[in-house]
Amino acid sequence: DPKNSELTTRYREEVEREEVYTRTIQRLGSVMEHFIRQNNTIDIYEEYFEEEEEEDEEEEPPSYKTINVLRDPNQPKRMATRLSWHPDGNRAVAVAYCSMEFQDSIRKDMIFDSYIWDLEKPYSPEITLKPSSPAVTLEYNSKDWHHVLGGCYNGQIVYWDTRKGGLPVEMTPVEFSHRDPVYGACWLPSRTGTECFSGSTDGQVLWWDIRKMSQPSEKLILDITRQDQLKNALGAISLDFAPTMPTKFLVGTEQGIIISCNRDAKTPPEKIAYVFRSHIGAVYRVTRNPFFPKVFLSVGDWTARIWTEELMDSSSIMETKYHTPYLLDTCWSPIKPAVFFTSKSDGTVDIWDFLYHQKEPALSIKVSIEPLLSLCSQDNGRVLGCSTRMGTVFLLEISSGFCTLRKNEKTLSSSMFEREARREKVLQDKYRERLVREQERARAQPEQQEDPQEVFKQAQADFLAHIKAEKRRR
Repeated sequence: DPKNSELTTRYREEVEREEVYTRTIQRLGSVMEHFIRQNNTIDIYEEYFEEEEEEDEEEEPPSYKTINVLRDPNQPKRMATRLSWHPDGNRAVAVAYCSMEFQDSIRKDMIFDSYIWDLEKPYSPEITLKPSSPAVTLEYNSKDWHHVLGGCYNGQIVYWDTRKGGLPVEMTPVEFSHRDPVYGACWLPSRTGTECFSGSTDGQVLWWDIRKMSQPSEKLILDITRQDQLKNALGAISLDFAPTMPTKFLVGTEQGIIISCNRDAKTPPEKIAYVFRSHIGAVYRVTRNPFFPKVFLSVGDWTARIWTEELMDSSSIMETKYHTPYLLDTCWSPIKPAVFFTSKSDGTVDIWDFLYHQKEPALSIKVSIEPLLSLCSQDNGRVLGCSTRMGTVFLLEISSGFCTLRKNEKTLSSSMFEREARREKVLQDKYRERLVREQERARAQPEQQEDPQEVFKQAQADFLAHIKAEKRRR
C-alpha cells in the first residue's frame, strides 16, 4: 500500500541495502553530474527581452476606459456610500446604498436594500441585502468569502451569509449598538475569522464576534484627552486596519484628527497611542500603504496627505496641492507603492504617481457630474470602482502603466518616503530650536509694563497726524 508510510519506509530501506542499488547509483551519479554541470553553465531561465518589454510599457500613455456601469434600480436614488470587492477574483462587488443628507425629507420613502452585483450580469443585482436600517458600509470577509459585514445608519452591526440569501444572519441589539451611523466596519484576521470591529460618529470603537452579537466584546472611547469620557470623544468617520499590523488601527475623525490606536494596550487611555492633527475638516478616508505599513494616506478638506508613524508630532511628509473641490475618498494602488487614487466632489478621479510627479496628477478622469463618494481598487490594480451621490457605480479599467510594478520601484518609493521623513524631522527640530531661543530671549528681557494712557496718547497722535497728512494731500 503506497499510502501506508510505515510500509513504504520499510520497503525503501530494504532496497537501499541491496548491492544492485548501490552500483546503479554510482553508475548514474557520474552521468547526472555531467548534465548538472551543463545546466549550471547556462542560465536556461534568463529573460533576454525583459528590458525591452518594460520600455514598451513605459511608453504607453496614461489612459482609461469605462468597462461597466451599475445603477441603483430604485427610486428615489440613494447615495452609493461604500464598495467592497469579492476576495475570490473580484468577480462581484458589494455596494452599500444610504442617504446621508441631514434631515432628508424623502428618506422615509426610500427602501433599505443594498446589493451585490455580479460583473458578468450587471443589469440586475445578484443578491439583494435587506438590513433593518440602510447600510452605510459593507465589507467582505477575506477568510470566509460568503460573509459580508455591514454597518447601518441606526448604529447596528449586521452580517450576511450569501449562501442563505439576503436576510441578515444576525444583528446587534439596538441598546448595545452605536448611537450614530456606522461609517467604518472591518474584519479582523482572527483564527476563527469571526471577529470584527466598528467605528461611529458617537465616539466609540466596538469589537464584535459574529457568533455572539448580543453585546460588544470590547469598547474604546475616542477621547484624546485620555480621560475615557464619552462627552470628550471624537466622532469616527473612517477606519483602517491592515492585516500586517494586527494590533494597530487608524481612525479618521470628524474634527480633522487622525488617531493611531493599539488594541494590546493595558488600559483604554493607553490604547490611543498617537494623535495626528491632519485636516481642517473631516478625515473622509485614512489608509495604510500596502508595502510600507508605517506610511498612511488621508483625505479631507481640499488635500490628500501622506504621513509616517515615525514622526508623531509633525505635519505630513508629503501632500497634494490644494484643490477647488473637496476630496471625498482615496485608496492606494495594491501593485505600485507610490500610486494612489483620489475622488473629488466635482466627479473627478485623480491618479497620482509620486515617483513621476508630485505637483500634478498623472491622469485626471472626469467620471460624472455628481460627487464621487467612494473608491475601491481591485487586487490586481487594473480596475477601479467609484460610486456617486446618485447611486451609480462606474468601473474604470486603467492603463497597464498604473498597475505594473517596475524594476526597483519599491526601493525608490522607500527611499522617497525616508527622504521626506528626514526632511520633515530636520524642519521639526529647527522649529523647536527657534521656539526655545524665543523663550530664552523673552525670559532674559525685563518685563516692561506699558502705561495704557501713554498707549492711548500715542494712538491719538498717530491718528491726528494721519488726518492732517490726508488733508494736505487733497
